[in-house]
Amino acid sequence: MGIDFGTSERSNVGIEWELALVDRETGELAPAAPEILAAMGASHDDGFPQVTAELLTNTVEVVSGPHARVGDAVTELETMIDRLREVTDPIGVDLMCSGTHPYSQWQEQAVTPDHERYATLIDRTRWWGRQMLIWGVHMHVGIEERDKALPILNGLLGYYPHFQALSASSPYWAGVATGYASNRALLFQQLPTAGLPPQLGAWANYEEIVADLTHVGVIDDHSELRWDVRPSPKWGTVELRFCDGLPTVREVASLTALSQCVVEDLSTRLDNGEEIDQLQPWYVRENKWRAARYGLDAIIIKDSHGNEGEVRDDLRELIARPEPIAARLGCLDELMGIEDTLTGGAPYERQLAVGAHNDGDLRAVVASLVEELKG
Repeated sequence: MGIDFGTSERSNVGIEWELALVDRETGELAPAAPEILAAMGASHDDGFPQVTAELLTNTVEVVSGPHARVGDAVTELETMIDRLREVTDPIGVDLMCSGTHPYSQWQEQAVTPDHERYATLIDRTRWWGRQMLIWGVHMHVGIEERDKALPILNGLLGYYPHFQALSASSPYWAGVATGYASNRALLFQQLPTAGLPPQLGAWANYEEIVADLTHVGVIDDHSELRWDVRPSPKWGTVELRFCDGLPTVREVASLTALSQCVVEDLSTRLDNGEEIDQLQPWYVRENKWRAARYGLDAIIIKDSHGNEGEVRDDLRELIARPEPIAARLGCLDELMGIEDTLTGGAPYERQLAVGAHNDGDLRAVVASLVEELKG
């Protein structure tokens, strides 16, 4: 099975940002997406291209086009959110983003109707699929040559805990403090085609996996491989899906800038004939768990030799290294926003602080998330 890799400008970025819809009075999730999308002239099939439906009717997704500069992609998302608010404000619905909702129950959520792909997913996965009450941010970064895609993907796995720790925003699940910075990360991997990707050596290996899984009916096409990071052949990108839902525009911008810089750095190393260091799969898996459990307090495995260090310290070194790349790509200001998260707290830390300050009243956590997105 041959899979063509689309044409994309090198290191262009596109962003997909899933937003939760909540009732202004109760803070509970609101099944308002069909009404909102209809009012905007949008649907899951066609129409308005940058605001779309998702698996559940409590969610809409805003999607940017491809841009050379992170700031331009983020500005496009802000414009879409402004247009969304013109519809949501009059009907008493607020927007927020987080890896999970602090207290809404998965059993009470409705699946988007009349969508064959979603219906097939739920029919196959049943209990686990119905529990996917989660939100994320996906960043696409352009790859100009197909044969770079998998080496860059393998290299990106070494940065998994950095993205996970910075974005972790799901400490609560169904009204319970889980003890995890990101409950979403471990919940999502329960789907049979989700989780960590295999570390492949050649594009032909990727084509073989897709052919095998299509042959036995696990997937219909490559887009149904919901790996944490994956090639996106249609767009000619690598798609980073590490991140929990990010509550603020600032954090979306800073994590996207980090994505763009890391991919450009890996691409440049390949141009120079360098070998990209890859972590052993068991180290990658352990790093994912540590970052999901401990967030910015995680001690991570830094290299294939098993050297370890605190992710906070490693992040400060990480954002300093690509400063020349960030300056050239025009995303230095956005990249430096990561320092704000390191000093001011990651999303999970802020949620836990609000919960503690309000004697465990999670409605206050939802209210704070709504205000953060507005801010």
